[in-house]
Amino acid sequence: MEIIPNQSLKAYNTFGIEARAKAFIAIQNETELAEVLKDNSDKKLFILGGGSNMLLTQDIDALVIHINNKGITVVKEDDEFVWVKGNAGEVWHEFVLWCIDHNFGGIENLSLIPGNVGATPVQNIGAYGVEIKDTFDSCEAMEITTQQMRTFHKEDCQFGYRESIFKGELKNKYIILSVTFKLRKSNHQINTSYGAIDAELEKMNITNPTIKEVSNAVIAIRQSKLPNPKELGNSGSFFKNPVVPISVYEKAKEKHPDIPSYPVSETLVKVPAGWLIEQAGFKGKRFGDAGIHSKQALVLINYGQATGSEIWSVAQHIQQTVKEMFGIDIEAEVNVI
Repeated sequence: MEIIPNQSLKAYNTFGIEARAKAFIAIQNETELAEVLKDNSDKKLFILGGGSNMLLTQDIDALVIHINNKGITVVKEDDEFVWVKGNAGEVWHEFVLWCIDHNFGGIENLSLIPGNVGATPVQNIGAYGVEIKDTFDSCEAMEITTQQMRTFHKEDCQFGYRESIFKGELKNKYIILSVTFKLRKSNHQINTSYGAIDAELEKMNITNPTIKEVSNAVIAIRQSKLPNPKELGNSGSFFKNPVVPISVYEKAKEKHPDIPSYPVSETLVKVPAGWLIEQAGFKGKRFGDAGIHSKQALVLINYGQATGSEIWSVAQHIQQTVKEMFGIDIEAEVNVI
C-alpha cells in the first residue's frame, strides 16, 4: 500500500471533474483498511467508492481512501432464496449482471445504475419501481474510529426515499465493506409496471419476460435517456423527486393544471423533478461546458472542461427557478463536496 500525494481525482468521479487529493490510497481488503485507519487516525479522511454520486467543487484537503475490495460470494441458500454478498468495490452493474447470469432475481430493474456495491445502501438507490431495501439483507461496515466491524441488518439502516442511517446519524462514522442481498432463485417476481419497461418489452416482442429480458429493457431505456459517463461526464439523476404536502401540490396545480404527481401517503405526493425542470425551460440548455441533458432534464452534464462549481451554479439556478415557478423545493441527490 502506498500513499500518493497530490493525486488527480478526475478518473475517480463520473462527472470527470479535475480536482486533486492532498493524499490518496487504494485499499483492497478489510485488513488494509484497518491498518490505514489506525495509522492515520490524526488525519482528515475522505472515503471514496465509485465516485458516481458526488460533485467535486474543490480539491480534497484530506487523505482520500479509495475502497477497492472485490469479490462476489454466495453466503447461503435454500429452496427459494439465495443470499449473495458483493464486496464494496465491485461495480454495481457488473454485480447485477453476475446475479442475472446465475438466475438470481430481484435487482434486475436496477441495471446500469452507476457506482459501486458499497454505496447502494447509503442512499437506498432505486429505479423503475424497485429500491435496494426490497432485497437488502445486511451489510458489513467498519467503524472509522475503532476499526471494529459491525453487521447492519435491514431494520438497522432506517431506509427511506434515497435515505438511510448512513446519510443521517452515522454519516462519516462507518465504511461499508460488503452488502448481502436476498434474491429469488425461482418464481421471479417480475416488475414491469413502472416507467417504460412494458413498452420496451413490447418493442422487443416479449410478453412473458425473464429477469434477463427485464434487465435488457431497463438497459435500453437508460441508454436512450442517459449519457455514458465515459463519453459525457455526469452523475445520473442529479435531483431527488420532491415529496410535498398535498396542499403545496394543489397550489402549484392552480397555475399548472397538468402537473403530474404520485401518491405517497394520505397527506403527501411525489412530483417528478424532471418534469418541473423541463417545464422551467432547462432541458437541453448549456451554460459553457456545464449543462442539462437534452433527453433527460434530471441529468446535469460536464461537456468537457466544466468545474464542479460551474455545475453546482447551474444546479442552484435550476432550484431557484423551479421554486419561483411552482413553489416546490428540489433537493440534490448528488453529494456536493
